[in-house]
Amino acid sequence: MLVEAKSGHPAGSLGMADVFSVLYFKVLNHDPKNPDWPERDRLVLSNGHICPVLYASLAEAGYFPKEKLMTLRKIGSPLQGHPHRGSVPGIENSSGPLGQGISQAVGMALVAKREGKDWRVYSILGDGEMNEGQVWEAFMCASKYKLDNLVAIIDRNNIQIDGTTDDVLPLEPLAEKLDSFGWNAIVVDGNNTNAIMHAFELARSCSGKPSAIIAKTIPGKGVSFMEGKFGWHGKSPNKEEGEQALKELDIARRKLEAV
Repeated sequence: MLVEAKSGHPAGSLGMADVFSVLYFKVLNHDPKNPDWPERDRLVLSNGHICPVLYASLAEAGYFPKEKLMTLRKIGSPLQGHPHRGSVPGIENSSGPLGQGISQAVGMALVAKREGKDWRVYSILGDGEMNEGQVWEAFMCASKYKLDNLVAIIDRNNIQIDGTTDDVLPLEPLAEKLDSFGWNAIVVDGNNTNAIMHAFELARSCSGKPSAIIAKTIPGKGVSFMEGKFGWHGKSPNKEEGEQALKELDIARRKLEAV
């Protein structure tokens, strides 16, 4: 998708692929054949630049044909560089300005609580956008209203567009900060599907407070020349790099299938 588009964000998209796989195929209560089903769980993507992994997950789940993925970021395509509510089935929010998704998710979770609904809200945000005050205001609001139907998944890959999060604005001790804001903080290997599944189970069993899963991911996971390098935050691979990346990912897939 990114090679064809000649632009986009590969590092976070690859790093969060395991989390999205668990969400769409193990955790979320959703129906691709009825995308506006009122009782569905809601997934709010705040760091919308990693939408390639969202689009790929939606297509794999059956929300729209996979062929459409090759139109990423092209003029007239519904698959733009940040997701837009209503462009294709399955997208719950429009994003772009970072820091706003968790506030939207808090609003949704509050509605579900007040209307006595069982559906849950999952909000994905990057660690870089946690530099913003609005994020922490939303955390306080969620704690006040005891939104235990809300789960924030933080992509803790330690990079953002200008460098490492430690260099730009350190976040640690992140779990302790979230705990102090009245959240149930869970730290997990964000590239281990079994660990991710367990984290979601812990979040679901928590009563009286929202949960935050701090997913420690490797940006560019599975592609040797991308892993851990903030330069790949918003840089698309060329044709040769794309071929190498797909080859490495295919080798990793076959190894997993053989286990």
